[in-house]
Amino acid sequence: MRHAFLLSLALLATPALAEDAPLPKLGPNAVPITLDHAYLTEAPAPDFWAFFPFVKPQFTSSACGVASITAALTGLAGLPPNAEDTVMRQPELLEKVNDAHWSAISAEEGDGITFDELSLYAGKAAEAMGLKITIDSFHPGAPGAMPEAAALSELRARLAANESTADDVILVYFNQGVVTGDWDGPHVSLVGAYDAARDRVLVLEVDQEWYIPYWTPVPVLLAALTRPAPEDQGVLKGQTGGLVRLSR
Repeated sequence: MRHAFLLSLALLATPALAEDAPLPKLGPNAVPITLDHAYLTEAPAPDFWAFFPFVKPQFTSSACGVASITAALTGLAGLPPNAEDTVMRQPELLEKVNDAHWSAISAEEGDGITFDELSLYAGKAAEAMGLKITIDSFHPGAPGAMPEAAALSELRARLAANESTADDVILVYFNQGVVTGDWDGPHVSLVGAYDAARDRVLVLEVDQEWYIPYWTPVPVLLAALTRPAPEDQGVLKGQTGGLVRLSR
């Protein structure tokens, strides 16, 4: 849901200084998988191997929800058995669900998906694909949510449980800029792994025009889940994030 671009000190710099000091691709809170993949060789990492092959670039600037749901459900379903069977594509899933609102908010320059709609359309998409799943969510930024310390403990517990099996997958709705140091707005991707020893989570990015998978510390992820979307995000203004878990 990239509707705005960099909001940074570069905007306050003189043109000469801005040219002399370009912003890094990722800020200090995101480490790309190309620089650190040790965990994936040390641990079973069942979610990474089950879902990473199905994570494709979001097909519009507003389709992170569609891309993430498609990757999650195709990963749960597994590779189709027959040669003539295609792997589900994002536009095909939208067509199967046949929901005008979901199609509209996911179109180029569409409004983007809300946190509650992420669960709603994951359920509709699973039904359209003939998959029986259960859905539960964790929304630490909701009004009246638990204190930060309790939310952090709950977040770690949910990530640890998810890491133990590929029978479930977590969609993460978060403020992307808190993690990447880039734009200030809501976004959806998949959790690829949780490295408990280093207290970090691997985000399988669908925003692949700009990023590849990266690690971020769990406290940073919590900050990204609880930061409200700013005024310039239209109908998503004030949205906070969380986890949506889909399980067989």
